[in-house]
Amino acid sequence: MAVFSAHATRIELCLFDTDGSQELARLPLPRRSGDVWHGLLPGAGPGLVYGLRAHGPWRPDRGHRFNPARLLLDPWAREIVPPPGGFDPRRPHTDARPDHPAEPDPRDNARFAHKARVPDHVPAPEWRQPRHAAGDLVLYELHVRSFTRLMAAVPEAERGTYAGLASEPAIAHLRRLGVTAVSLLPVMAKLDEPRLSALGLVNHWGYNTFGFFCPEPRYAAGPDPRAEFRTMVQRLHAAGIEVILDVVFNHTAEGDAHGPTLAWRGLDNASWYRLHDGDRSGYVNWTGCGNTLDIGHPRVLQFVLDSLRHWVQEMGADGFRFDLAPVLGRDAQAFDRRAAFFKAVAQDPVLQSVRLIAEPWDLGPDGYQAGAFPDGWLEWNDRFRDTVRSFFLGGDCTRGALALRLAGSSDLFQARRRSPLESVNYVVAHDGFNLHDLVSHDLRHNEANGEGNRDGHPHNYSWNCGWEGPTSDPDVLARRARLQRALVAATLLAQGTPMLAAGDEIGHTQRGNNNPYCQDNEITWLDWERADAGLLDYFAHVVALRRRLLPLGARWYTGLVDARGRHDLTWLSASGEPLAPEQWDDRSSRVLGALVGEPGRCSDALLLLVNGSDTDEPFRLPPGGWIAELDSTRPDGRSAWRRDGQTHLTLPSRSVLLLRDGGPEAQAGSPA
Repeated sequence: MAVFSAHATRIELCLFDTDGSQELARLPLPRRSGDVWHGLLPGAGPGLVYGLRAHGPWRPDRGHRFNPARLLLDPWAREIVPPPGGFDPRRPHTDARPDHPAEPDPRDNARFAHKARVPDHVPAPEWRQPRHAAGDLVLYELHVRSFTRLMAAVPEAERGTYAGLASEPAIAHLRRLGVTAVSLLPVMAKLDEPRLSALGLVNHWGYNTFGFFCPEPRYAAGPDPRAEFRTMVQRLHAAGIEVILDVVFNHTAEGDAHGPTLAWRGLDNASWYRLHDGDRSGYVNWTGCGNTLDIGHPRVLQFVLDSLRHWVQEMGADGFRFDLAPVLGRDAQAFDRRAAFFKAVAQDPVLQSVRLIAEPWDLGPDGYQAGAFPDGWLEWNDRFRDTVRSFFLGGDCTRGALALRLAGSSDLFQARRRSPLESVNYVVAHDGFNLHDLVSHDLRHNEANGEGNRDGHPHNYSWNCGWEGPTSDPDVLARRARLQRALVAATLLAQGTPMLAAGDEIGHTQRGNNNPYCQDNEITWLDWERADAGLLDYFAHVVALRRRLLPLGARWYTGLVDARGRHDLTWLSASGEPLAPEQWDDRSSRVLGALVGEPGRCSDALLLLVNGSDTDEPFRLPPGGWIAELDSTRPDGRSAWRRDGQTHLTLPSRSVLLLRDGGPEAQAGSPA
């Protein structure tokens, strides 16, 4: 047994009976090597249930919160034993006395605390991980429980579990849609915040990690979450689907100074967390969750890397999406793309080859770092989200702004010699309105969250299309359906890596809740019974078009003329002429064309047309035998249109069209 603590004066290993209800022995770790306390327990093996107690100074003003009355979980625990009856936040878990906060609480909490269990050693299977080319990556963000909780084709006992996601009906849906990677909301063991428990709610999304080496047991259909998770990954891999995990290494479930003491705070608060200078009793809160892990500390960095390697080698993960990722790059206060964490990952033989995706903002100084992460990292691009929403939903947006986002957001990535595919383009994610609600609500409706509808972002760039919420008005419904299809087309056909949110393809609604992090119910469970089969077909069609044509490619465009007089990319106005400088910021028109390749001489030349206005507009076609590959105004996206001598095409309102140059034969008006 080895435990890190730089400031403890003694560490005790506490042994328990098999269910963790009775403490059997306390054994001091007899040796200390540097800041690591260690000892050998003869006969210890699988099934051993244990906890830790740390002795040391009680000086919160200096950052020290040692209290041996608190039983602590091993941060590296591979299996966690919950207390009898589950975790009860009303029990004594804070380190200070509730009536005298300046003193440690002497009440022993061992009976009500989580313990670690030594698991049986079951070797990991030989992972056969699919590795799609960067241009073929289509991300699909989903919640393990919400995805199959109401999927009737899945056996009832497996719905909402790892086994449910691994089931034939679930995988068949993913294959039908055509996505190549699932991005799972947090699956590491979590705790519900005391405030939510008091309201009868839970932390459904899971951004409150407690066991960084353990799959969340509530998502398991059977008694062995680890084995079930591994099987899920194997089946997804066999279907050609990569598995990316949303991970939370910016904070822990201990919260602020009034939160429960679970592990890190009690073992060495001053080393694990960022504390305020001067009075170190308070926590730096760059996460909005009460505390911030100090990734710059060598042992904290080791902890994070050990966890990541565990999920790759033992659990089969293909990559990670890092929540509030700038925290990882703050060796001191300022963000640095050369920080210790990024260097450690880049040289790690296991981690250097997995997919790494950043949520590129936190609440710290200069917290918005979109485009600033190291080469090879993908980043969520919220500017793409806001621009595309604004363009189609009536916000303040120009053609130039949209073109910038459709062509890889060069302002964020190209100057740093990043690939355009490192921009994760999305219009909808778990956080905010889903697609159905984005075109059905002007206002958030988060009353069910118990915060007086004050939570969730108030600025959503949404449009209710003339009526707030549910309606039977056929005109409103038709307008909403058209906008959903246009938004999806813009996301999938733009330059970058697209991400879809689970449920959007079947028309699921969250009833206007744009922050349903605490709703483990029909608000977030996908409503398969009312699935819109036509919308699913449309999604699948556009995904397939992207993979076949990759309209805007994987390299940066110059817009310049090559030696043969060809432009690689030309932005066109409705007149068919290249946009003049003064037209980029002209707000009087929302019609834009992107001509990719050389028309008439190259069979794969493409023309992407968008109309964000509420009126049909004529568009003068450039030379070429244009054939429609996509018309977002049609329910299935398919169109038999081809050029037959026309000089103009009527570009429908709030639409996206993709045309392919079929060559001289098509230009001559040959039969379809």
